[in-house]
Amino acid sequence: MIQLYVRAGCPFCKKVEKAAVDLGFVLGTDYELIDAAPNTPGREVVLKVGGKPMVPFLIDGNTSMYESDDIVAYLKNNK
Repeated sequence: MIQLYVRAGCPFCKKVEKAAVDLGFVLGTDYELIDAAPNTPGREVVLKVGGKPMVPFLIDGNTSMYESDDIVAYLKNNK
């Protein structure tokens, strides 16, 4: 299952969330949203895996990435 690390109020996170829905991904089946606001376990994962405290952040198996446009492209290519 794809993990999307996001935080409330982030327009780039909303862009990725909307793309997932528009592409037909099903929350809880195809992907999960994980809160990565400061001082959350999700933020710790983002820092450990990616090295930067940025969101949105995608983890899908051995693939991880930042940048909303890259994540949207990944979702399009992996539906």
